[in-house]
Amino acid sequence: MSTEQSINGNLVLENFLPFQLSTLSYSVTNSIATLYNNHFNLSIPEWRIIVVVGHTPNLSAIDVSKRTSMDKVAVSRALNKLIKNKQIDRQFETADRRRSVLKLTEKGEHIHKKLSKVALQIEKILTEELNDEEVSVINKIFDKLTKRTELFTEINVEDQ
Repeated sequence: MSTEQSINGNLVLENFLPFQLSTLSYSVTNSIATLYNNHFNLSIPEWRIIVVVGHTPNLSAIDVSKRTSMDKVAVSRALNKLIKNKQIDRQFETADRRRSVLKLTEKGEHIHKKLSKVALQIEKILTEELNDEEVSVINKIFDKLTKRTELFTEINVEDQ
């Protein structure tokens, strides 16, 4: 791939792909966060947990952390609030009391249904000017880019 950066060796932030991805992600996440906070009184970690547990009940907090790419502390704080607000139920396993499983309560199920409908509307807005092929290509690109991020640790900063 040849870009202005790779030709002259100078970083132009606006043309730097990781910056562009970060900016897009921030814009989308911030807009969704505002919407969900205003209508459901949920933070980003809280609505992510509701969606994940709603889709896959009986997960542990560690499972939720992995599936949402959130750190354990953020998951723990959000879970405590969701449990306090009776949106999530936590049951401890009898065989191993250290492990708990999470399920949505009736209140949580109601919110999950609403969140899902709104999320699908958001996705439709984002993709309505794209055809099916373009959406497929974007998904393939995201998969490839995600796998490539594992190579960042191989960069030898000292040789630069």
